[in-house]
Amino acid sequence: MSENKNAENCNHVCEGCSVADCGSRRPVNMKIEPNELSSIKKIIGVVSGKGGVGKSFVTSMLAAEMQRRGYRTAVLDGDITGPSQAKAFGISERASGNGQVIFPAVTKNGIQVISTNMLLDDEEQPVIWRGPMAAGILKQFYQDVYWNDVDYMFVDMPPGTGDIPLTLFQSIPLDGIVVVTSPQELVSMVVGKAINMADMMNIKVLGLIENMSYVECPKCGEKIYVFGQSHIEEAAEKHGLSVMTRIPLDPRISEASDAGSIEDLQIEAVKPAADLIEKL
Repeated sequence: MSENKNAENCNHVCEGCSVADCGSRRPVNMKIEPNELSSIKKIIGVVSGKGGVGKSFVTSMLAAEMQRRGYRTAVLDGDITGPSQAKAFGISERASGNGQVIFPAVTKNGIQVISTNMLLDDEEQPVIWRGPMAAGILKQFYQDVYWNDVDYMFVDMPPGTGDIPLTLFQSIPLDGIVVVTSPQELVSMVVGKAINMADMMNIKVLGLIENMSYVECPKCGEKIYVFGQSHIEEAAEKHGLSVMTRIPLDPRISEASDAGSIEDLQIEAVKPAADLIEKL
């Protein structure tokens, strides 16, 4: 049936209607544009189905690794209620602007960063915002910040599949997402939720990263699986994805994050994931 014929016969009651190509059912493009002064080539979302798996750490390490390779990188901290990127990169100053644009902080190695903590008078002040306000701030981070000649922007997405992650998926033109998980049996269910959400939004899943995968004995090199044997291969196979890398537990990670020197930390296991992102 043609679209015109559909319109003629439409009773404007969508529930129960079997017409698949109705114009009113087509998804509305809600993507927003960055500031006209900004230049962003690739945008990678870093997501997790649940909190506590190291999504923010993976975001910062990917940005730092790509910066070391000669690319200009940026981090948009989309975890509004649990921002951590400013502290990890040693940023203590508030965001500034000139009335037209907001300027991100720039780390000592040149990574551009914007985070909710940069808007607060006290970094320990809780962010108690309802969904629409939080979503509005995220859009501002993308639209109103002057992103200067960025090759790779990494978006630290809020965990889960609620309003704020949905807003980011719908609003920011992501070139793909990386799903971060941990080696627990429930990984398949949690990963599945994040992947299915991305599929519904027509966003490409680049692969899976398993964090806290194992501890390596400093004396003999034996891998000790503290959280049990990994199930990431099964999850990847189920969804037709690749395992980008497995990152071990390392005491240097928390030390560097607490000291604000995360960009100085080099973890060899991050490099295979960066290799795949570099091929985009």
